[in-house]
Parts: sequence; C-alpha cells; structure tokens
Amino acid sequence: MPKNFIITLLLLFGLSNNINAQFGFSHEVGAILGPVAFQSDYGERHDFSTNAGNTGYGIGIIHYLNFSYKAECNCYTPETYFNDHFKLRSELSYNKTELQHFGQWVDPDKTSLMANQLRAMRGSTAVTNVGMQLEFFPLSIREFTATLGSFAPFISLGGQFSFYSPKAWSELGPIGTPLTTPDKYLDGWRDEGGTVWSIVSSIGCRYKLTELSDLMVDLRWQYYFSNWVDGLNPDPTRYTENRANDWNVWLNVGYIYYLQ
Repeated sequence: MPKNFIITLLLLFGLSNNINAQFGFSHEVGAILGPVAFQSDYGERHDFSTNAGNTGYGIGIIHYLNFSYKAECNCYTPETYFNDHFKLRSELSYNKTELQHFGQWVDPDKTSLMANQLRAMRGSTAVTNVGMQLEFFPLSIREFTATLGSFAPFISLGGQFSFYSPKAWSELGPIGTPLTTPDKYLDGWRDEGGTVWSIVSSIGCRYKLTELSDLMVDLRWQYYFSNWVDGLNPDPTRYTENRANDWNVWLNVGYIYYLQ
C-alpha cells in the first residue's frame, strides 16, 4: 500500500477523532457494496452495451460524524439547522472494473483491421479512494433517529483522493504494436498506476432498521480529474470522441451502525 495513502488515511480519521474530542459528536460506522459502471475510453459514448458491459464492483467502509447527538452524555446537541440536517461522511473504498470495446465499431459485420483490434483489446482498472462528503438531509435527522421504520433521503457532495492501477492487453498479442493496437491507442495507453483527485456527488436514502442501525441505498457519480484512470488516453485534439475524463456511477447498498 502506498506510503502517501497511509498518511492520507491517518490524517482523515485523525481529523474526525480530533473534531469529536473538541465538540463531543457521536459516530456511525458502516459498510457499502454494489455495482460500478465505469465510463472511459473503452467503448462508445452514449451506447447502452458499453454502459452495461463495462461494469464492475465496489466495496467500502464508511464513518459518519453525527452532529445532532452526543454519545458521551447520551443527549442531543444544541438544536440548530446544521446539526439537524447535515452529517460528515468519511470513506475508504475500492472498485474494480473489467473493460472492453462495445458499440457499432466492433459489430460482427465490421471486418477491418481496426475492428478486429478493437474487439481483441481488453483492460481493467482498480481504484482505491479515500475522502469526505457532506450529506444534507432535507428532513429532520432527530425525528428519523427516533422513529423505527422511517426514511431519510439525502444528497451529498465531496472530494476524494484516489490511487488507480490500470492494465491493458490484447488477445492478438502484446499491446502497443501496429499489429495488435489501433493507431489512436499506439501512443495513448499505459499500464502505470497513479493518483488523482475526484469530485463525488450522490443521492440516496436511509431506512431506520433498529434503534442503532440503518440500511442505506446510495447512487453516486464520481468524476476523476484525469483521463488516465482506465489506462487509455488518445490525443484529445485528434480524437475528440475521447476528450472527456474518466468517471463512474456506483449504486451501492450499505449497513450503518450507531456507536454509543
């Protein structure tokens, strides 16, 4: 695991513990998992087969600062709009997606060299994320917490720091040669990992399962500030169809437990 990742993680959770020590908020912990649709330079933009085919999985652990409740005194914090409608979420997550080309350029009736090369190309990317989101609950957090069987919709916005590790290969042979690789990707691929910042936004809902636990459904959009996360990045001035940075959509289900 990269040294910078460990430092970032310690700072993230150290900040949460420091805030709690000063202000006496309560904590929630949980786990999430679900399918991830990765939008990249593999496949055709706005194509259903690409969106459905380039999917993977994601898992993660999450932590919340609950501003409405003090665990140390088993009491509510002073009632303010912020305390009753916001939570701070920190997260460590991992997602991996297998990638290939879909769409009209690889239809079976296409028999050109480029079509054969595209059909034979394969890739994958594994991404580890650490970051924070501020979640806004339009309805009262206190009322939700006190009512079994209730629902609490939310939206969120935040940022994450990611470590990505892409791979690219071809079923025709070693990638990176004119025999196996389309011209646009000859100088536009790499297997090297790296780091990148991303912006994360989501919409979701909690369900009050028990006094100390919730179920959660969360639909997330994550935009990376790089076009290398998938390992492909053709010259955007020549191939404008590949100019967009990589991004993904993640539908996850989570379980959250309130710490006393």
